[in-house]
Amino acid sequence: MFSRLRSDVRCILERDPAARTAWEVLTCYPGLHALVLHRRAHWCWSHDFKWLGRFISQFSRWFTGIEIHPGARIGEQVFIDHGMGVVIGETAEVGDGCTIYHGVTLGGTSLYKGAKRHPTLGKNVVVGAGAKVLGGFSVGDGARIGSNAVVVKPVPPGATAVGNPARIIEIESDAKREEAASRMGFSAYGVTQNDDPLSQAMRGLIDNAAAQEHQIAMIWQAMEKLSSDQLPGDAAREEHFQAAKLNQLVGK
Repeated sequence: MFSRLRSDVRCILERDPAARTAWEVLTCYPGLHALVLHRRAHWCWSHDFKWLGRFISQFSRWFTGIEIHPGARIGEQVFIDHGMGVVIGETAEVGDGCTIYHGVTLGGTSLYKGAKRHPTLGKNVVVGAGAKVLGGFSVGDGARIGSNAVVVKPVPPGATAVGNPARIIEIESDAKREEAASRMGFSAYGVTQNDDPLSQAMRGLIDNAAAQEHQIAMIWQAMEKLSSDQLPGDAAREEHFQAAKLNQLVGK
C-alpha cells in the first residue's frame, strides 16, 4: 500500500512543475486523494460490498470533486491534475501512466447493464481538460485527447484526437507536419492542433509548401543529372523554408 502511495506521489512530482514537496502532494492534491479513496471503494465493490463501495465513492466525490465509480479499474502512476469535475464510469479502465485533466468525462452511451459501456485508456494516454470520451471502445497507448474534444470512436496508439466530434490525427502525418513547421520557425503542434478554420488553413499551407519544395528539389536534381551545362549556384537542390516570407503570409 505504502509503496504504491510513494509511486503516486513520485509521478505527480515528476509531471507537475507546481508540486514542490511530497508533503504538499499528500495533503493538497485532490487527484491523489481521489485515487486512494477509489482503491478502497474498488476493493469493497470487488468483494461484493456494493453499498459501502458506493458510499466511499460518494464521499470521495464530495471531498475531492472527482467522481470515480467503484467498479472502474485504475492503473498505477495515474495523475489526475486539478481534477474538479472529472467523471469516470463503472466499466471504464485507465491504464498505467495516464494523465487526466479537470472536467474530463469517461462516459457510457449504452443502457444495457453488464455491458462494456465506458472507454478503456491504454498506457500513457493524456486526456485534456474538458474532453469527453464516450463509449465502450479503446484509446491506444500513448494517444492524446485534445481539450474539449468529444471522442466517440477508437483512437489508434500514438494518435491525437481533437475537435467535436473528434477527428483522429495519425502520428505519422503529424510528425511530418511538425518537422516541416519547425523549419519555418514555429511549432505546428502548438498552433494547428484544432479544427477552427485558421488552423485548417495553416495545416494546408504547411503541407502544400512542404510538398512544393520537395518537388522543386527533385526537379533541380533531375536537371542536374540530365544537363551537361553548369546549373545556377542558387538552384534549390535541397529542401528549406524561407521563414520570413511564410510568416508574412500568416500575419506574423
